[in-house]
Amino acid sequence: MYKIVSIPGDGIGPEVVAGAVAVLKQLSKKHGFAIEIEEHPFGGASYDLHGEMLTVATLEACKNCDAVLLGAVGGPKWEKLPHEHKPEAALLKIRKELGLFANLRPAKVYDALLGASSLKPEVVRGTDFLVFRELTGGIYFGQPRGFDENKGWNTMVYERYEVERIARLAFEAARKRDKKVISIDKANVLEVSQFWRNVVHEVHKDYTDIELSDMYVDNAAMQIVRNPKQFDVIVTSNLFGDILSDIAGMITGSLGMLPSASIGKDHALYEPIHGSAPDIAGQNKANPIATIASVAMMFDYSFSLPEIALEIYQAIEASLANGLRTADIANPGESTVSTTVMTEAIVRHLGA
Repeated sequence: MYKIVSIPGDGIGPEVVAGAVAVLKQLSKKHGFAIEIEEHPFGGASYDLHGEMLTVATLEACKNCDAVLLGAVGGPKWEKLPHEHKPEAALLKIRKELGLFANLRPAKVYDALLGASSLKPEVVRGTDFLVFRELTGGIYFGQPRGFDENKGWNTMVYERYEVERIARLAFEAARKRDKKVISIDKANVLEVSQFWRNVVHEVHKDYTDIELSDMYVDNAAMQIVRNPKQFDVIVTSNLFGDILSDIAGMITGSLGMLPSASIGKDHALYEPIHGSAPDIAGQNKANPIATIASVAMMFDYSFSLPEIALEIYQAIEASLANGLRTADIANPGESTVSTTVMTEAIVRHLGA
């Protein structure tokens, strides 16, 4: 029995989560395991119902399940709310409450979508790397912070344990891949980055089978675009990871293709990296692949069933190879399919 909390959220969230739930049900039927899916509101949908973005009931449900599946949150309707009531603040809160200290974002280019990338096919062909972004420390959470009429200030700070735990996750992941980790920092300018680098190298002493190298963040941004195939596992801080993972996302062709996992000691949350896309919400146009691939990550990292994760990736690849394209990944002149048609194709390829 796997107990999953489903949080459809806002905008296209309910549509793409419905696709992921269909995949979960198909896999349950195929492999004979039981799943219990409990749906809860979050973000703007929760605010409209309860006057708050994250209720105690939703948070408690997330703390008492095997994995959380999140669609997307936010939209223009809630932009004028005070910062502490915005969906983004609720996202930070749920990450903190669940202790989700590591964000994992794969950047994988499917052969069928080489033409969808803004880079040349020969540059992106074979790209397959994984970004580990530290999620609960760094400049987004450091104190003091603020601004007045004459200046603004933030504090970028890391504790040893924060660097150690995400470094270990990255090294462990590299052992299952090509055994290469690149730690990205700005140690030539920032003392906190020099500290980051020192701690990562200390942890590396326990993983001598893994090749470790360092790269400055500005060079990393260039290298991801110049030669993305050189990367296997990237580990970096909150701010740098936020920026680099979006760069990595775009070279694959569409943010609608990319899943993510936010992992802590006891909890995990899986979500697509795209936003709520309110301009196409309710039109059955959204790409469900990122959310479905997030379910693959769920089977890999939360349920320790990488073979089922592989089945999902293969079903996605087969659907794309058959020429199916949602609007975000279609070339000019190509026909497109709906959210439900893409979902049905992936479910069909998963087999009975």
